[in-house]
Amino acid sequence: MRLSNTYLGLTVEATTAGLFVEFEGQIVFSTSFGIEDQVIMDLISKKNLAIDVFTLDTGRLFPETYSTWSATLSKYDLPIKSYAPNAESIGQFVGSFGPNAFYDSVEKRKECCKIRKVEPLQRALKGHKIWITGIRSEQSTNRNANEIFEWDANNQIIKYNPLLNWTFEDVKAYIKLNKVPYNPLHDKGFVSIGCQPCTRAIQPGEDFRAGRWWWEDNSQKECGLHVHEGAKS
Repeated sequence: MRLSNTYLGLTVEATTAGLFVEFEGQIVFSTSFGIEDQVIMDLISKKNLAIDVFTLDTGRLFPETYSTWSATLSKYDLPIKSYAPNAESIGQFVGSFGPNAFYDSVEKRKECCKIRKVEPLQRALKGHKIWITGIRSEQSTNRNANEIFEWDANNQIIKYNPLLNWTFEDVKAYIKLNKVPYNPLHDKGFVSIGCQPCTRAIQPGEDFRAGRWWWEDNSQKECGLHVHEGAKS
């Protein structure tokens, strides 16, 4: 719990700046260009922190996500490295089961996520000690147990979730106040935005994760990128 104690009570800006100094060259931020990630991108840029930034280009993203990617590069002087799935793995999966096999079963959907997201993530995180994410506890019941600093045993890295205790209203207010570019799908009922075939807008009163893999049971709605293991830092 050292990091939790060291940065206890500090702002997101101060904590991120402190981590950059302590782990210079070993800290990385993953962005999917969702509204939370855009807040973090803006905070990093304002502090002039040369933190490595990457995204996972699954090959099935919304056109609006690619547009947000371009707008983000135009506004911020921070390169964003793209990690794509292994072409041979994708070819084998699609050749065996078809391009939309993820609708057939949870197992096939998770295999698709593994190929398009989990394996590229492992490559992106390699050599780093701190992984900055846009996780918020409000996003799903599975994330209520997350902590601001926690150990990711799958990837052998410390996860830093700076917006964990922010509400969706907090995030939207920051975006508006600071004129941060964001995915226009958020204005159309999309709260969590992933691959196009696996994401829909949510209806009033629905859970935050209702728009992701909506044909599955709520308890299954993670792709393997964020597996809670408990805090250890």
